[in-house]
Amino acid sequence: MRRTAVLNVVGLTPRLLGPQAPFLTAWIASGAMASLRPTLPAVTCGVQASMLTGAEPARHGIVGNGWYDRESCEIRFWRQSNRLVQAPKVWEAARRRDPAFTCANLFWWFAMYAETDVAVTPRPMYPADGRKIPDIWTDPPELRGALQERLGRFPLFEFWGPRTSIRSSRWIAEAAKLVEAARAPTLTLVYLPHLDYALQRLGPHDPGIGPDLGEIDAVCADLVRHYEERGVQVILLSEYGITPVSRPVALNRVLRERGLVTVREELGRELLDAGASAAFAVADHQVAHVYVRDPARLGEVRALLEGVPGVAALLDDAGKLAHGLHHPRAGDLVALAEPDAWFTYYYWLDDRRAPDFARTVDIHRKPGYDPVELFLDPAIRLPGLKVAGVLARRALGFRALMDVTPLDPALVRGSHGLPPAGPADAPLLATRARHLLPEGEIAATEVHDLILAHLFGAEEADQVTAKARARTSETGSSASTAIP
Repeated sequence: MRRTAVLNVVGLTPRLLGPQAPFLTAWIASGAMASLRPTLPAVTCGVQASMLTGAEPARHGIVGNGWYDRESCEIRFWRQSNRLVQAPKVWEAARRRDPAFTCANLFWWFAMYAETDVAVTPRPMYPADGRKIPDIWTDPPELRGALQERLGRFPLFEFWGPRTSIRSSRWIAEAAKLVEAARAPTLTLVYLPHLDYALQRLGPHDPGIGPDLGEIDAVCADLVRHYEERGVQVILLSEYGITPVSRPVALNRVLRERGLVTVREELGRELLDAGASAAFAVADHQVAHVYVRDPARLGEVRALLEGVPGVAALLDDAGKLAHGLHHPRAGDLVALAEPDAWFTYYYWLDDRRAPDFARTVDIHRKPGYDPVELFLDPAIRLPGLKVAGVLARRALGFRALMDVTPLDPALVRGSHGLPPAGPADAPLLATRARHLLPEGEIAATEVHDLILAHLFGAEEADQVTAKARARTSETGSSASTAIP
């Protein structure tokens, strides 16, 4: 076996390479690079699951960052149990090939309770007094204390939210180095999300992303050198590219105005009641799963949403089948946005009636993905004083809401979820093992076999090439990016 590290630099595309990312640009140029075609939707949880299983969402079941659970009648986002992934993972295949194989997962999603040898993932503490305390979950459990003793508490509030910074990705990279030194895993998976946040805030063409590119470049330079000095080969990849957006689309408001969304009033606020709703949308970047309680109303809902500006297509059963998304967790319809649009989860018609968590960073309670959490409300004149006041009240034992998130989706300038517009804006995969990359585009589902090829050599590499050639001959080079 040849020890391998897979670095997931989220949001990196060929268009972003250049003088502002000198190490990444030079390192990629020294090896081989291919465009990566993500599965649909091109979002974190689904694409990572496809990379690690070699399967489409129809098989592994991860149809997005969240979905509607039809049995509990609850919308669930950012769950962490690996048992939700319903297909075998790459570490299982590698261990069958060689029982001596070991794997470490640092912050790739669905890390909890997986059959890996080491796992580190964010897991805040939520005491009954309302606080959210940064923390991690690890396997083995004692690693949790050892890492935070060496590196300090994981900077959760700089991992997601308006305070995101390079500190969180740097912490993950330093943790990876400690795991490498202590365990020397055969395969290490490392998630480095920093660039993703700047791109969602500013968009991929804004010159303001330069400093963020430089910061993640420096983290990658240090980590790649660390691995290569220890004889570990590196695969560098990204999950998706970010596209510029300017049109937020609130499908749930359209459905509510037609009387299809039901809300429950609590203390003057409105909560989406998914189980009581005739139809609702689970928004996830540029893709939304639309669930319709009564199949007889499916045509009505489709006709309504087809006329909404910003909606490019609605996938029915045939469309989901064509895109490998025909899984029971998927919506009855799947809405795809126009390239410059994205879907908000908003369902209220009056901001004064929005739920209290709408103005907070609360990724689990919101019935959809909310990139507006990356911003501080510009209406707050002294946000630092506001935050300090909330923290002071909490320190004194009082419950206090950190309500600093705006309700203005127009602030968001970058999104993802659709197939890339072209190679320059596509995610990438790079390696110095040139002979292992097949010609042309690589599907996210082929990353599984590429990892095995790096670990075990020529036999697996031949299988990767054969699969890539078969796919190209069956579908053609451009068919994968088509939207019906």
